[in-house]
Amino acid sequence: MGHTECCCTDHDHAGGADSSGQREACHVRWCRARSEGGLVKKVVLLAAWFWSVCVAFVPVAVASPSASVVYPAVKPGLVLSFPRDYGAHPAFRTEWWYVTGWLNADSGTPLGFQVTFFRSRPQLDPSNPSHFAPDQLLFAHAALSDPKVGRLQHAQRSARGGFGLADARVGDTDVHINDWSLKRNTDNTLSAFVKTDDFILEIRLEPTQPLLLQGRSGYSQKGPRPAQASYYYSQPQMKVTGFVTRHGGKQAVHGTAWLDHEWSSALLDSRAVGWDWTGINFYDGSALMAFRIRDKSGHKLWAGGSFRRAGGATTVLLPSAINFEGKRIWQSPHTGTEYPVSMIVNAGDVAVDLEPLMDDQELDSRASTGAVYWEGAVIAKHEGKPVGRGYLELTGYFHPLGF
Repeated sequence: MGHTECCCTDHDHAGGADSSGQREACHVRWCRARSEGGLVKKVVLLAAWFWSVCVAFVPVAVASPSASVVYPAVKPGLVLSFPRDYGAHPAFRTEWWYVTGWLNADSGTPLGFQVTFFRSRPQLDPSNPSHFAPDQLLFAHAALSDPKVGRLQHAQRSARGGFGLADARVGDTDVHINDWSLKRNTDNTLSAFVKTDDFILEIRLEPTQPLLLQGRSGYSQKGPRPAQASYYYSQPQMKVTGFVTRHGGKQAVHGTAWLDHEWSSALLDSRAVGWDWTGINFYDGSALMAFRIRDKSGHKLWAGGSFRRAGGATTVLLPSAINFEGKRIWQSPHTGTEYPVSMIVNAGDVAVDLEPLMDDQELDSRASTGAVYWEGAVIAKHEGKPVGRGYLELTGYFHPLGF
């Protein structure tokens, strides 16, 4: 969902500017989209989910009260086709490509990283003849977790589609905002490049396993109603090589990553206040994705996931099979928010304890997107023994998300 697994992400700025921020929780907000020439237009901007991807349920074929935009519905039975579905789906309301992973530098220092690109189709009148009316908005987040730094380093970019600033290609993975990019190469690897004030990340991601279609062959339900769904696939256990450049110099890195690609037009249930999501690459080659959407009482409103064994056999996990339980609470010194950064996750036959690489992986994007949440690198343990690495996302703890 990612990542988490909802269906939207909100952003306040569009127009090629850099700002601090990270992937946010999904909710609908009025926000401003800026052109390079300073033209300011109000648009209804959805934003990022699914784990990332959520918001109050409305009929999937949603039309703006002042426009005639109708978003296509997500329905079961669609057969995903590749390389076509590696690319963008611009008719849908929102979409994201979400990459997280663990890196080891030659020095042995472990690092967590995230690179996410979001695409959003605003509810603008398609008959508007203005070349400045953005039919697609793009956003990107990048983050690095280093225990030696002790806090999350992150940055954000945003731009309208076109004008040479940003684009998400139809037909294959090729998305960029200025010099930030994520692209599938002819050898089926992915290349990612981001440059921030704190770090430069340039990596190559190589698939080692087949795609993992989430839910029912890529149709992933996100709530009690079938219309509350997304198209969703993952690429676990990706081999990562490349470089991280910081003020201390350029370091070669290697590791393992997880890719999510998700697109939808639906919104989450109105009773949802937040969600917990995790994607784990186990050392034996197996992979787990699990999420829980919480109601205002903190109970499970909906849940789902999948577990693929090292041999390839995959189990789709029903809501009744998923349970997240907080094990240790960390209180942010920045916002005072309490997060269950150490979690016990039961997902079918899988039971793991998740421990953070470092506690301070809170992302405060109120200056740009309005959301405060925790998303960070975690170690998966079973009976006290490390068995894998992945990412954990916790939203709706600072304030309930407004769906």
